[in-house]
Amino acid sequence: MADRTSPLGVEELHVLVSGGEIDTVVLAFPDMQGRLQGKRFAARFFLDEVLEHGTEGCNYLLAVDTEMNTVDGYGMSSWDRGYGDFVLRPDLSTLRRVPWHETTAMLLADLAWSDGSPVAAAPRQILRRQLDRLAALGHTAQVGTELEFIVFKDTYEQAWDANYRGLTPANQYNVDYSVLGTGRIEPLLRRIRNEMAGAGLTVESAKGECNPGQHEIAFRYDDALVTCDQHAIYKTGAKEIAAQEGVSITFMAKYNEREGNSCHIHLSLADEYGRSVMAGSSGDPGGMSQTMRHFLAGQLAALREFSLLYAPNINSYKRFQQGSFAPTAVAWGYDNRTCALRIVGHGRSLRFENRVPGGDVNPHLAVAGMVAAGLHGIEQKLELPEPCPGNAYTAAYAHVPTTLREAAELWENSALAKAAFGDEVVAHYRNMARVELAAFDAAVTDWELRRSFERM
Repeated sequence: MADRTSPLGVEELHVLVSGGEIDTVVLAFPDMQGRLQGKRFAARFFLDEVLEHGTEGCNYLLAVDTEMNTVDGYGMSSWDRGYGDFVLRPDLSTLRRVPWHETTAMLLADLAWSDGSPVAAAPRQILRRQLDRLAALGHTAQVGTELEFIVFKDTYEQAWDANYRGLTPANQYNVDYSVLGTGRIEPLLRRIRNEMAGAGLTVESAKGECNPGQHEIAFRYDDALVTCDQHAIYKTGAKEIAAQEGVSITFMAKYNEREGNSCHIHLSLADEYGRSVMAGSSGDPGGMSQTMRHFLAGQLAALREFSLLYAPNINSYKRFQQGSFAPTAVAWGYDNRTCALRIVGHGRSLRFENRVPGGDVNPHLAVAGMVAAGLHGIEQKLELPEPCPGNAYTAAYAHVPTTLREAAELWENSALAKAAFGDEVVAHYRNMARVELAAFDAAVTDWELRRSFERM
């Protein structure tokens, strides 16, 4: 019997389609917001037509806002350019079963123009470019993402009808590490864990978190691109499983005034033989190699300018509150959760954790930013400052940007971003922020109505 927990090969897919075990193939790509966009194909048609040649999709899929409205300001896609197509080219290394949909397989695509050139602003391409730069030094990046979410007993349709207010969380109190708390919704968590394993992800654990109804499912680290791809598949799949179970989950960075949803990203480097590049000798400070010290110094140097990649939405910046376990200081420390960058592990497991991203992050963009920042540190041989030994919230460090507007301006004017990603990518994602800011500035919020309707 075929192994249902490992990625599929093309020959195996042919067998499964011929035997009627697979009748649908999903081909998708992560968009600017990290969502999967694409098509469902009849499996036989996919094998006969799409597998070799790919398929087309409107290029506005990388030039719309969160609500899929067409917006101005994108160089690659507009009314003036006719909203043409780009090509979705299947990446066969990502082919896998989708256990939460019957007789379905899925794979991800890279985006290309009709002449075969890559779409520079596509998140997977942005990450690939940085990983290629890293590979030129003989290094690979190993990454793990820790993604939190809040579970509500309401369906997605009920949540919509209620304007996402007054929803009933799956737990009524803080269940951080509580076995009883996770047991309350174990049927949902178990289904997500097991069906992600069936899709080829290696599940590590599930645990409760602080906000009522908040939980986290962790997966084993892997090569950077693999982890980011799996992150996008998991996020989509978890929402689909929740909907099937008659509940809803949100990954938004800050649902309410309590603890937000984080997405801590762990990163380490290995050489061509799989040996840690970050671990130093016993005499090195903190056990860190010089390469790791330069790489970490690059993170600090670029953090404010790259914050748009780590915190891409208006709501992202609501997390950064003092004493919230979300960082406010551009600082690093050993196993220090008050810092933006936390050093954990030892020996070959030595790595750093970027605590800035929230649950709304696009992992391909965030990891691309982390790799580019580290390369800057290595290339410039940046010196690492002293670690923060105490409470970074109250110490005199530079501050993580407090608004999307501040982050977008830092990104737009960053010579480092332009050198690492190119003018086209910088302009593309600056426009994404501009669109969100314009929409938010025009909105009348519940906060304004409560404070102004009668009393002003």
